[in-house]
Amino acid sequence: MEKYKMILMTEEKMAREVTLGVIVTRPLTVWHHIIPGMFIIDFLRRGSALRRYTNHFMFPRKLAIDAAQALARDEDKTAVFSHIENDTSMWLNSLDLFTPGLLQAQLSVINLLIDYYTRLLKEDGYSLYALIKKAYQNRDSFQGFIDELTTAEAEVDRELIAKLGETEKLKAKIAAEQEQLKERRGKIIEEVF
Repeated sequence: MEKYKMILMTEEKMAREVTLGVIVTRPLTVWHHIIPGMFIIDFLRRGSALRRYTNHFMFPRKLAIDAAQALARDEDKTAVFSHIENDTSMWLNSLDLFTPGLLQAQLSVINLLIDYYTRLLKEDGYSLYALIKKAYQNRDSFQGFIDELTTAEAEVDRELIAKLGETEKLKAKIAAEQEQLKERRGKIIEEVF
């Protein structure tokens, strides 16, 4: 259970860092200087965005790590994957984002994460970085996983843009998130290997 918590905490930290990286890059408007209390309103708005993004970022990751644990306990693989597909479908419907393409893209990300978490849960280590190092052995192997995950996440983003409509604001937000993820994952690679 300790590794499970360590992995979840690290993923939640990554989600918060990515969100803060995207939010902080937005410049302050003139209203922040003119209207008293605008800073407080902006602070609350940023806190809400942080929680919302963290929840969205963590949903597939939580499903994946729970599935990795279930599979490690030799639970029925078909039942586990059926549960993941149903939960992902309901989640997308609750966000009014369901499309068959977006569902499949999300499931691809989740499957990659299941493999990743399964590898980590099999290893012994005192930190997530130690687990990654033991599971992947070398930089190239881990970089290969990161590249595959990034490609799968980009497909989720393409499907999301197709569903919501291509606007400059949405493309800029997605590009900022992708850049933050790339930067943070690069730091992990540097620190682990």
